[in-house]
Amino acid sequence: METRDKTAHLILRGERFEVPSGMTIRAALQQHAISPESVIATRQGQMLTDDERLAPGDEIKLVAVISGGAASGSTPS
Repeated sequence: METRDKTAHLILRGERFEVPSGMTIRAALQQHAISPESVIATRQGQMLTDDERLAPGDEIKLVAVISGGAASGSTPS
């Protein structure tokens, strides 16, 4: 079996990260210094939890989470 058959890929902003299958999404993110709290993992459009195990050939798209606050100078209602 080829090495690539035993791997999965994380895709973030067009960049591909190869990881061993069988890892959890959280471990795979940490291996590539991606904060699990900064992305949402999806497989074929379905949101995944960070304890999901990666299968050989998986293509996991990571969507960056954008966080914001009140605009400068605004006051609460």
